[in-house]
Amino acid sequence: KWKSLYQIQGERKRIMRETCSKYKSNNRRIITPYHVSRIFVEDKYRVLYCEVPKAGCSNWKRVLMVLNGLASSTKDIQHNTVHYGNYLKRLDGFDHKGIYHRLSTYTKMLFIREPFEKLVSAFRDKFEHPNNYYHPVFGKAIISRYRVNATKEALRTGSGVKFKEFIQYLLDVHRPVGMDIHWDHVNRLCSPCLIDYDFVGKFESMEEDAKFFLHLIGAPQNLTFPKFKDRHSNEERTTTKITQQYFAQLSPSQRQQSYDFYYMDYLMFNYSKP
Repeated sequence: KWKSLYQIQGERKRIMRETCSKYKSNNRRIITPYHVSRIFVEDKYRVLYCEVPKAGCSNWKRVLMVLNGLASSTKDIQHNTVHYGNYLKRLDGFDHKGIYHRLSTYTKMLFIREPFEKLVSAFRDKFEHPNNYYHPVFGKAIISRYRVNATKEALRTGSGVKFKEFIQYLLDVHRPVGMDIHWDHVNRLCSPCLIDYDFVGKFESMEEDAKFFLHLIGAPQNLTFPKFKDRHSNEERTTTKITQQYFAQLSPSQRQQSYDFYYMDYLMFNYSKP
């Protein structure tokens, strides 16, 4: 069982490295605090985890908190504690020596997810539910730029962004508001061409990959990756089928452009074109 999982890891890392050497010329670049700003540090078991939103990140942070002795069980940790509690250190909080020491001696891991699925998951979470950050900041800008004859109410609240409008914003080179970590490229969030990750897990095989990773770092036997859905838990998780329903709302050229937008993530993590 472990043997085949070691092979899968070897293969994932090989594809990642080959993609990097083919497309990226930055192999000689210096790693700056910016490159490691999304990496969480767990010093007890020597783990570095690069956070990729919508790919199990809340539950991975819970696991790191338990490893660190900050909680006795993942079940005890509330959503707000995970995201706003600042219990976990980030790698960019250390000095140059601290950063390099950890990068060269800790187990570096990231978990990824099929890019379109990850995108739809983020859209549903941020725009289809009340949200006092994404609606006023992103929603207002998106509606005022891409919706013809928008109502005063829509312009005032920024609520009710349609998927098609969201994609228009995403693909607009002059987008009215900046990027956001929930739909940025993994390639940009985690710098896999600069940082040589030891473990690449996939959301699609989360249970197996998580179990293997915890085995590799020698985590306590009773610690397992939590299965619960962190937000809007009564709602169905974003699946391939749900993703297709959203993408069906786009024109063929918008679908192709969306694929081009995430092309490096598709290539680097070996996801087939939808």
